[in-house]
Amino acid sequence: MKRTDLGTVEILLVEDNPRDVDLTLRAIKRHHLANTIHVARDGQEALDYILGDASHEGAELAHRPKLVLLDLHLPKVDGIEVLRRLKADPKARIIPVVVLTSSAREADMVASYQLGVNSYIQKPVDFGEFIECVAKMGFYWLLLNKAPE
Repeated sequence: MKRTDLGTVEILLVEDNPRDVDLTLRAIKRHHLANTIHVARDGQEALDYILGDASHEGAELAHRPKLVLLDLHLPKVDGIEVLRRLKADPKARIIPVVVLTSSAREADMVASYQLGVNSYIQKPVDFGEFIECVAKMGFYWLLLNKAPE
């Protein structure tokens, strides 16, 4: 599995917990779900990666991953704000965003869906269940789901 900024990135993983980054990457690799993954360790890095300097009218996205896996509790810019900005951008809103978080708070779930999240998954605590959860989620979003180019 290659983590690169070159070519098409299939998954943008937005996660600040090194353990969860490792587990997610291992699950993706084990199930051969993606070749290119970029990891953003905070919300601002994720926004910079996708939106770049898209502040002027007609600007293109810096990168357009096929899927964003977004934790909610992030440094600098939290996941809810990342989701808000991505779904507010006409070019970025088409990118599927899956919240993958430890939060079971109803308010987080409601806010995520109100902002247009495509799916909300609470991270399982058990290692085996976590691997299986990421595998099923990746299989659906990267192999079964059809999205416009």
